[in-house]
Amino acid sequence: MTALREAALSALVALGLFAPIVGLRTVPGEGGLALAPQPGLVGVLVGLVFFGRLGVHLRDRLRPAPGRAAVRPRLAATTARLGAWLAPALIALALIWPALVGRYYVDLAILVLTYVMLGWGLNIVVGLAGLLDLGYVAFYAVGAYAYALIAQFTGLGFWTCLPMAGLLAALWGVTLGFPVLRLRGDYLAIVTLAFGEIIRVVLLNWVSLTGGPNGISGIPRPTLFGLRFGGDEPGSFAGFFHLTSSPMQRIVFLYYVILGLAFFTNLVSLRLRRLPLGRAWEALREDEIACRSLGINITRTKLTAFAVGALFGGFAGAFFATRQGFVSPESFTFMESATVLAIVVLGGLGSQLGVALAAIVMIGGAELFREFADYRMLVFGLALVVMMVLRPRGLVSTRTPSVALGTPRMIGADMVAQGRG
Repeated sequence: MTALREAALSALVALGLFAPIVGLRTVPGEGGLALAPQPGLVGVLVGLVFFGRLGVHLRDRLRPAPGRAAVRPRLAATTARLGAWLAPALIALALIWPALVGRYYVDLAILVLTYVMLGWGLNIVVGLAGLLDLGYVAFYAVGAYAYALIAQFTGLGFWTCLPMAGLLAALWGVTLGFPVLRLRGDYLAIVTLAFGEIIRVVLLNWVSLTGGPNGISGIPRPTLFGLRFGGDEPGSFAGFFHLTSSPMQRIVFLYYVILGLAFFTNLVSLRLRRLPLGRAWEALREDEIACRSLGINITRTKLTAFAVGALFGGFAGAFFATRQGFVSPESFTFMESATVLAIVVLGGLGSQLGVALAAIVMIGGAELFREFADYRMLVFGLALVVMMVLRPRGLVSTRTPSVALGTPRMIGADMVAQGRG
């Protein structure tokens, strides 16, 4: 009876929420717009909530006792073996992706890889250091505008401006890090959210530099060793290799550029995790007070986390600017930060493979079902709720420790006071 009562109460709350939001739809009428009820859709959603809450209650009732929890190590081992072959398979598929699909799916893969790179950058701040950042889009915007302005004012190419844009974003990461050194939890989230909005408002109102709401257009495209894409003249890619000029050539080149940047982000992240700095980030995430008591410099640890995460956000922003050829403040709203944070949480905090899988599901799935735009966000929200109930630690919740003890070894008598160990 308790399970039925709780499920009925949840369904009643869902009815109150879905009835005005989903149950009414505007349609053209004789005198203008009219409201058309959709009771069937509301009934389906309320039924899903009812049976979902009932299923959660039954799962809790049938959960094995602590003594039977020995299956968890086997599940973790199975997950690790799955990741061991899934990651190489995804890499191999990514390398040959343009040869398998058409232009639309290559464009979609570019978008997904951009969010994978953003997710891996934010994963350093949130997943490794444990600092909740709701304004990560600010570094994305700084990288995009830095590349656009430097390229237009100096005439430098993409590969020269890319590190500059990343370093400027890292500088802003350090600038954000100083005011939040003493903040944790909700207070840190509010400050980072405010920082992201400040950057967006500055970009919107500094018309003389950023163009304001009109943005910046005519941003230079990247080149391959000085060969530009488009046309078949001698200085172009098609002319140099005696090929027929095609827009697909530039799209494939952009795909491999963002793929290389994503691989670079992943390799640096994995390497940093094994360094003392990465272990300091993980110690900070687990317990800041214990971390401070161990003699770890909290100030330097937090600043480096913000700086490194912002660096990769700036790289992604520079690529976004050169891919679009146009940037405006509307591309860097809070929803972008929320999307990247959702990717990190859904994939699993600290998990590189989980973040990549979450980006594929969230960004790729959302684009593939664009024709269901009216219900896409609703389905996305329901999917997140289901994930938080079934796998609250994300898609890939197991992580390989950055430091692990091997087989026990005997310590020599000259190394311990007791004579042996």
